[in-house]
Amino acid sequence: MRTAGLTMNDVWAHRVLRERGVETYRLEGVVAELGVMVESLDLKHRGVEENYRPYLHMTGELRSVTPAEALPFGISQVTYSPGQGEKVDAFYEFDDQQLVVLAGKGYFTSGFTVPEQVTGIEWELPATADMLVLAPSEVQTEGDVPVVFAQIHGIGGLEIDLESSGYDLAGYFADHSKNGVPRAEAVVDARGLKSRSDAINLLFTEDELGLDTEVKQVVGAPVPEAAPVADGMNARLRQIEAEIAAERERYKTERASTEGTTENLYRERVAAPLHRAEEEKVPSASSVPTREAQRDLDLDPDLEAEEQETRRREVKPVPSLDERKLQVAQRAADLDFGVDDEQSLGS
Repeated sequence: MRTAGLTMNDVWAHRVLRERGVETYRLEGVVAELGVMVESLDLKHRGVEENYRPYLHMTGELRSVTPAEALPFGISQVTYSPGQGEKVDAFYEFDDQQLVVLAGKGYFTSGFTVPEQVTGIEWELPATADMLVLAPSEVQTEGDVPVVFAQIHGIGGLEIDLESSGYDLAGYFADHSKNGVPRAEAVVDARGLKSRSDAINLLFTEDELGLDTEVKQVVGAPVPEAAPVADGMNARLRQIEAEIAAERERYKTERASTEGTTENLYRERVAAPLHRAEEEKVPSASSVPTREAQRDLDLDPDLEAEEQETRRREVKPVPSLDERKLQVAQRAADLDFGVDDEQSLGS
């Protein structure tokens, strides 16, 4: 009898195991044959320790489990609908005789590929499994059949070969020995060569190729002077800097001519009086103030000492240009404060 199966990791399997008074049959290590729908087959190679021995990696989906002996209630096969079975990964190992056959069919040529006719079909692969059979209810009703849960051992890494599976996959490969290009002559990079032989052996030496002489000629040749490629870029950068500076000056001028701005107040109330003072040379500390102060200090020798001391005290020092600028700045600040007060009062 054939019946639909469930996987052992299904929630109902755990529930059946926990229930008491339910008739179940648990079988472990059952020798079975798996029906696997093969989806892909790739030619792979082992590591350097195994001399890059080739093997096949097969992936597919579990479609059926056929035990070597019938299960309780006469169950001969457990089936799974497409998309319901577990994913299967199997690795097919070639024996030495099969490797000889592959080499004769052009394994070492670039056109050697895996045959396509071995995919898209169902394979029968050997395996072992654990089974849990749930007996039908004692009350015989229509459609009441036993339920089977299955767990395949090592389903993610089945090891198979010619002896265990009965498939001689070397015979499915096409013969590329006549039309294929030898891999030694194919265009491959250094990494591909190293993965094959773990070393790169040069066919010719440097002396035979004349590489040493060519290298010396190249090293001894004078180095050409670098052309002034950056001149155009430098000129463009200078032009951009000039444009930015001109734009900055225009902005400052516009701000200074706009009434109410900080630049306008500084120009009208601070800079303008200073410029006028410098043009009229009023604050010159080296000419007029010095002479006036000297005249005041040139006291009459006929005056008494007490009166001369009084006149010295009355003479005030002449402020310097920096002091005058500070006074003007303070005056401008006072005017700004007055303007702000008027605006606040007006609002």
